[in-house]
Amino acid sequence: MRRTPVAAALAAAALALVVVGCESPEEASPTPSTVEGEVTTPQEACAVEACDLKGDPANGKQIFAAKGCGGCHTLSAAGSNGTVGPNLDDAKPSFELAVTRVTEGRGAMPTFKDQLSAQEIADVASYVVQSTSGQG
Repeated sequence: MRRTPVAAALAAAALALVVVGCESPEEASPTPSTVEGEVTTPQEACAVEACDLKGDPANGKQIFAAKGCGGCHTLSAAGSNGTVGPNLDDAKPSFELAVTRVTEGRGAMPTFKDQLSAQEIADVASYVVQSTSGQG
């Protein structure tokens, strides 16, 4: 099978474009070389009612103790050293993440949406965030 001169010319032109593109003296970068402002990590979207509420950390401290949260979680402010769930002092969860986990549970973490009101969930989340210097 013979190639036609047109097909050979098209193939050569395409190869030339690829080579020229690869030898470009300027590199393109998808990110800026400097960052102005604060770099943040993406947070989970919060689709539960308690995310829209302002929590009361003092009430959250009482709920944290009453519901036995310290049995599973380490939290210095509560004097707890549970090892079943994450160490909250290390995790420093955001308010939205804490609300979502308390509401919906995950893994060994049970859901508390049938045991706590949305306001109480917001209170517990505020207490954890305030106690751990979380991401508010």
